[in-house]
Amino acid sequence: MSAQERRPEEDGRDFADAMWSVPSYLLAGMAFYGGLGWLLDRWLDMSAFFPIGIVLGLVLAGYLAYRKFGR
Repeated sequence: MSAQERRPEEDGRDFADAMWSVPSYLLAGMAFYGGLGWLLDRWLDMSAFFPIGIVLGLVLAGYLAYRKFGR
């Protein structure tokens, strides 16, 4: 479907999907990489990988959301 054939309702739906997808990406990235960091902390008996994993997950998920919805 071309941009000229789109109805206004579809554009609003795309925006609403993006509004829910971006926070979901950010939370999932933090949870996944934070979980990996937590596992590394438990395995290596350290306490540095959990916060690093959360920040890394936030950055990578933000980049992914920017690539998908930022244009």
